[in-house]
Amino acid sequence: MVHSAYDSLQLFKDCPTKIDAVESYGSNLLVACADGSLRIYGPESFASSGDRSPPSDRHSQTLELKREPYVLERTVNGFSRKPMLAMEVLGSRELLLSLSESISFHKLPNLETLAVITKAKGANAYSWDDRRGFLCFARQKRVCIFRHEGGRGFVEVKEFGVPDTVKSMSWCGENICLGIRRDYTILNATNGALSEVFPSGRIAPPLVVSLPSGELLLGKDNIGVLVDQNGKLLQEGRICWSEAPVSVVIQKPYATALLPRHIEIRSLRVPYPLIQTVVLRDVRRIHQGNNAVIVALNNSIYGLFPVPLGAQIVQLTASGNFEEALALCKLLPPEDSSLRASKEQSIHIRYAHYLFENGNYEEAMEHFVASQVEITYVLSLYPSIVIPKSSVVAEPNKFLDVTGEAYLSRASSGLSDDMDSSPSHLLEYDESSALESKKMSHNTLMALVKFLQKKRNNIIGKAAAERTEEVVSDAVGHTFVSYETGRSKRSSKGRVNIPLDSGAKEMATILDTALLQALLLTGQAAAALDLLKGLNYCDVKICEEILQNGNHYVGLLELYKCNSLHREALKLLHRLVEESKSDEPKLELTQKFKPEMIIEYLKPLCGIDPMLVLEFSMLVLESCPTQTIELFLSGNISADLVNSYLKQHAPSMQATYLELMLSMNENGISGNLQNEMVQIYLSEVLDWYADLTAQKKWDEKTYTSTRKKLLSALEGISGYSPEVLLKRLPTNALFEERAILLGKMNQHELALSIYVHKLHVPDLALSYCDRVYEVGLHQQPAKVPGNIYLTLLQIYLNPHRTTKDIEKRITNLVSSPPGSASKVGWTSVKAKARGLGKKIADIEGAEDTRISPSGTDSGKSDGDADDPSEEGTSNIMLDEVLDVLSQRWDRVNGAQALKLLPKETKLQNLVPFLGPLLRKTSEAHRNFSVIKRLRESQNLQTKDELYSQRKRDVKITADSMCSLCNKKIGTSVFAVYPNGNTIVHFVCFRDSQNMKATGKGSSLRRR
Repeated sequence: MVHSAYDSLQLFKDCPTKIDAVESYGSNLLVACADGSLRIYGPESFASSGDRSPPSDRHSQTLELKREPYVLERTVNGFSRKPMLAMEVLGSRELLLSLSESISFHKLPNLETLAVITKAKGANAYSWDDRRGFLCFARQKRVCIFRHEGGRGFVEVKEFGVPDTVKSMSWCGENICLGIRRDYTILNATNGALSEVFPSGRIAPPLVVSLPSGELLLGKDNIGVLVDQNGKLLQEGRICWSEAPVSVVIQKPYATALLPRHIEIRSLRVPYPLIQTVVLRDVRRIHQGNNAVIVALNNSIYGLFPVPLGAQIVQLTASGNFEEALALCKLLPPEDSSLRASKEQSIHIRYAHYLFENGNYEEAMEHFVASQVEITYVLSLYPSIVIPKSSVVAEPNKFLDVTGEAYLSRASSGLSDDMDSSPSHLLEYDESSALESKKMSHNTLMALVKFLQKKRNNIIGKAAAERTEEVVSDAVGHTFVSYETGRSKRSSKGRVNIPLDSGAKEMATILDTALLQALLLTGQAAAALDLLKGLNYCDVKICEEILQNGNHYVGLLELYKCNSLHREALKLLHRLVEESKSDEPKLELTQKFKPEMIIEYLKPLCGIDPMLVLEFSMLVLESCPTQTIELFLSGNISADLVNSYLKQHAPSMQATYLELMLSMNENGISGNLQNEMVQIYLSEVLDWYADLTAQKKWDEKTYTSTRKKLLSALEGISGYSPEVLLKRLPTNALFEERAILLGKMNQHELALSIYVHKLHVPDLALSYCDRVYEVGLHQQPAKVPGNIYLTLLQIYLNPHRTTKDIEKRITNLVSSPPGSASKVGWTSVKAKARGLGKKIADIEGAEDTRISPSGTDSGKSDGDADDPSEEGTSNIMLDEVLDVLSQRWDRVNGAQALKLLPKETKLQNLVPFLGPLLRKTSEAHRNFSVIKRLRESQNLQTKDELYSQRKRDVKITADSMCSLCNKKIGTSVFAVYPNGNTIVHFVCFRDSQNMKATGKGSSLRRR
């Protein structure tokens, strides 16, 4: 959109002769005329005030052209012989460069001629590099380079030939860009290499213009192409003039071009729009002054003075050209930084409103972000977004128009200090329903989401920093938040009842609450869930209602969780699990909720609130027993605490819990809990036994699942008290349980008697012996615990006495105090040895020691006989004895076992026992013999080596020296050290030994 970037002012008119060139020096104009004279014009104000100071003084006073008429101050006749082609003031060197017949340099301000480059005679183009002091010019088909050495000195550096006459040229870094014929070429100033760029067009001659950034603007008919210093095209685009320009002047931020019919001013910012058109007739050339563009006509001079940036910004903003206005704001001087910030903010806000009303919501939000307005200001455009009560209100004075008018009064119209949480009282926005519907459209809300997300990191960071400061202050005793007496502090994420006492927290709450609603309204439930899972400041009351109404139960769970409302979350989760199980759910569920979700929720709470974990774990213990026990284990919740809670609130699950605990972590359950588990099993079995006994259906061989568990527990665990359990057993039933308990009490004889005479299961008795034997091997590795098998043999060989005495023994054991249970012994059975022709002794050869792994053996010897009245073979269980001997021959003391057998035992029946036993004994005897012979051989070898070492000889010659006194050995008595090479006098050796002994004694005395 066109606006006035320059003001056109005629500086003077009616020049007597035609103007060829013009230049500015300070506030003066240097005008070269066709008659070869140089006319110097100055501001009219200086002439009217009678200021007769030399131009040099006025130059020091001002460096800018004045916005006023100019008058002639003096004329320098004969300044040039031929028409002036160009002039340029070299400000850093106080020189005037002129191109006429040749190139001349004049001292300013007195115009004294310092140097004339005669080689430049006939030159038609030049370019000056002020940074390096390099001059390049084109003459016919040659390009010459000179360097200014200071003062009057100019030194030729290079000269290169080119294909044709140069029409335009300019320095580009270290190289030179040339316009030759209809092409542009880059000339390497070091070696003269030429590289083509692109054609210049067919209508206008080549035009090379240097930009302040070091890039080049190359004319191609009516198009200005931007290239870098190497001639490569830039991606910013092209400047399209309305006609092919004759010359171009660059004065940021605009490019001014002289066209055949007018002067055109365009912006240097993409897409290079037209800014202004200045119509002047008979314009010969334009030139860049120090603060204006000088326009030379035939007999007059005009100045294009830039309009102040502030005024341009006002024009552009008023006309809706916000982008250009913002670009101009960046050109404001650094000393006006506050003015620049206020103008940019105001423009961004106006531009954002303009875009918002025209449906460009995302761009509008980008400008709201750039304006740094409060989020409440933007939320005032969304009356349906519910936000919590706030004391932060957008300040209208912050958003004034650049013209000074408060055009943004609507900034605070939608907010008040008494905001209510209901939509009808939160915001008052007087718009039509159609406009409100448009503003709540999907695109509008998507733009709001992006706006809030861009603002969120900064606001949340400030809120978190304030919370950290509060925590630190509380730690050192300076509390910023006052709590009620006796009220415990919440966790770092608990923000339910903590009042917002800072602007950052308040803004964070407003932002997150609005962002959550916008995400849900745009269907971004996953993004809303991610918001709730991270650090957030959502208002619980508002968000809870919104999530419930929208059936966003997963998000509601996260809302409760992040605000430490764990009880509410678990109640909701349990309700959702139950609804998922129901065939006709009352809630609209988007997913199925499983009991495992409750367990996952409870895991982080084990170390925070174990009682809450126990309370809600009861809801899933029956459906997910294993996972629940793993929860207790991973959370390090005391097993005693869990058991006590179950005993009080869920006694039916107590046994299940203890079973799983034992199976998953046998060492993690205490003896008390093991005892309690066995007691629970036993109680159930006793109740079952009482029911069957009442029905007269009891059978000792009947097993229920509970009884199997009881038997397994009695055998597998050791934390219970067997004496206590034994007293609860009935006297005429549950013999297998009784046997296990007696075994735990080391009453092996009684246990084996029950297996043999009550249960009549010899296999169980043998298995029992095997277990005791294997345990004894680990406990007493130095002894062979085979005596348990002899005990079993005694029971088999004396069934009459065993049966008669077992009930009496068990009754005494149950009625005796717990400490005396281990003293109860079993009177060992005596077997007569008469009838045997001779004693079979020393079968195992190594030892015939009686072993008592428990306190159950009698004190009588194995050879003692029983009373003859009780002797007999009619009731003995000889077959079972022979089976034990044949199966466990390697575990039984053979000699003692043979002593127990009756005299009627046939040797033929003992072959399965004696055969492998004798073979093993013979093999062991042979092995020991071999070992003995090997050790004897090793002993002989060692002695032989010793003798060979003692046979070593030492040769004493006339040159042999004592290693101690360094004298010859001669015929003296000598001694040889064990290495065989060190020889000393015996006297020296004895003295050295005495010295060592004396030294040791003195050291001991010092100690």
